[in-house]
Amino acid sequence: MLNLEIITPEKTVVKDEVDLVEATGADGEFGIMPGHTQFLTTLLIGEIRYKKNGETTYLASSGGFAEVVDDKVTLLVDTAETAKEIDVERAKKAMERAESLLKTMSYDHTEYRLYEMALLRAIARIGVASKKI
Repeated sequence: MLNLEIITPEKTVVKDEVDLVEATGADGEFGIMPGHTQFLTTLLIGEIRYKKNGETTYLASSGGFAEVVDDKVTLLVDTAETAKEIDVERAKKAMERAESLLKTMSYDHTEYRLYEMALLRAIARIGVASKKI
């Protein structure tokens, strides 16, 4: 088993023993299972998944850092929301707003990256929310 902790600046979101952790890091998707080598990476905006007793839990995250040491996985993230916590309508409006604004500005505009990140967060939130059971 892996000891998983997912921590935001406000609270510890998850502190549990799990079988598998998956997320997207700087070099792409990765999975952590018991016995994994030590590992440190940045986390991109996207989905975090972990599996326990055959059940997968999904969270939308706005990025952060991941560390693996001796079967302990620590994810320090800006935000982490479960499917139940996500307001899909709000996420859709945020996505539409970001898309609309991005269409009107050039890549070198000072706020382009800000709206691009807002779009990615909205997409991640909608994707996780679609997995509600």
